[in-house]
Amino acid sequence: MASNTTGDISEVKFLTVAEVAAVMRVSKMTVYRLVHSGELPAVRVGRSFRVSEKDVNEYLKNSFFQTG
Repeated sequence: MASNTTGDISEVKFLTVAEVAAVMRVSKMTVYRLVHSGELPAVRVGRSFRVSEKDVNEYLKNSFFQTG
């Protein structure tokens, strides 16, 4: 996906907490902890959260570490 410099978010795909948990193979509670701690950016829609797919991919990419 190309970088969007106009600030238009109509192209952004948002995932529910359950969908993020499935992608990351963790529990929903883990996703909530990441959101509340600020490690995973999210928007609040009513009483639920939505996380952009780009932010999930970025978080996973930055979470890799070298073993040694």
